[in-house]
Amino acid sequence: MSILLSSSGESILKLISVLIIFVFVLAITYFTTRWMAGYTKAKSNNKNLRIVETISVSPNKYVSIVEAGTKYLVISIGKENVSLLAELTREELKDLSFENEEPVSFNMDSFQNILDKVNLNKINLDRLKKKK
Repeated sequence: MSILLSSSGESILKLISVLIIFVFVLAITYFTTRWMAGYTKAKSNNKNLRIVETISVSPNKYVSIVEAGTKYLVISIGKENVSLLAELTREELKDLSFENEEPVSFNMDSFQNILDKVNLNKINLDRLKKKK
């Protein structure tokens, strides 16, 4: 009987440890993805070029309105080429709400800062468990 209990206990312990590792890997993946997205956006923060609007017309084919300085260009984007379709003036645009949008700012924490926050949260969680 004790052999069955110890093997059952070991199985549960292995299952819990695998689940903890899985959650840890998911968390690291999530934070790394967010960090990379912020890093990419910060690197592409242009003052003279901005994509105003993009619409998909088919898989891998898009039509975009690009603001280049004071001009608005309508371009088609395909798998292997980009073509200029038209040039618009500001008066020809239907919706100018994009002008009121503020640039998105991203918190550019280093990976070490993110790990420090995770460790701090873990320490605080351990303290709360000890108080109970």
